[in-house]
Amino acid sequence: MQQIVFYLARAANGVIGADGDLPWRLPADLKRFKALTMGKPMVMGRKTFESFPSPLPGRRHIVLTRDPNWQAEGAEVAHTPAAALALAADAPEIAIIGGAEVFALYRDAATRIELTEVHAEPGGDATVPPFTDWHETAREDHPADGTRPAYSFVTLTR
Repeated sequence: MQQIVFYLARAANGVIGADGDLPWRLPADLKRFKALTMGKPMVMGRKTFESFPSPLPGRRHIVLTRDPNWQAEGAEVAHTPAAALALAADAPEIAIIGGAEVFALYRDAATRIELTEVHAEPGGDATVPPFTDWHETAREDHPADGTRPAYSFVTLTR
């Protein structure tokens, strides 16, 4: 059975982004994201794709957009949630990486969530509601360090 897995960092107030960027700097979160998504097809919205300086190495970039004319080097374009999943139908796992609208589209289909809980309440313009109907199966807590907030790596399943 194909797994549909969310990969995201979410602050205590639900914020996942601010002006097309992350509102925190957590190198360990970026390292974990890279390790967990390497070799997997990633489904994302256009704004998430455009927030990268260039396509991330070692991963397919399936970009969900309503714009029928949009295209970009390194992006496989899909115009519906089903079409995006169909592009990766042969993969055992599809990584859903954002943004907020994309997480909302796949919320009912997700089978696991790899969440970085950021223990802060930054301002931001992209939010995701809490995952209250999920069960925590793993947690690794990390203390604050200088200007970096405390955070926890959490795995959630249904």
